[in-house]
Amino acid sequence: MLTNAHPLDALGDPTRRQLFELLRRGPQSVGELAAQLPVSRPAVSQHLRVLESAGLVTHERVGTRHLYELNGNGVVELRAWVDGFWDEALARFKAAAETKGEAS
Repeated sequence: MLTNAHPLDALGDPTRRQLFELLRRGPQSVGELAAQLPVSRPAVSQHLRVLESAGLVTHERVGTRHLYELNGNGVVELRAWVDGFWDEALARFKAAAETKGEAS
């Protein structure tokens, strides 16, 4: 199992991306998630552990069920990481545009 995996590594698997998308709707149990996917409950549990290790989901035990949901902090950190690339790209684009404007 991955420990402190990077969120993009965790989302690199199509099944984990599907689980991530399904959890956007709100907390769900392993059984509820497995019913929506073509994989077994044990496989769903394993994928959820990877997502949890990457900080993207959390779970709470309610009786005999484990309810999983998106971890807001993990999603914010993932967005900040992606936004960092966007900010750098925009800064480079601005610099290139200004350089081209000066050359004209």
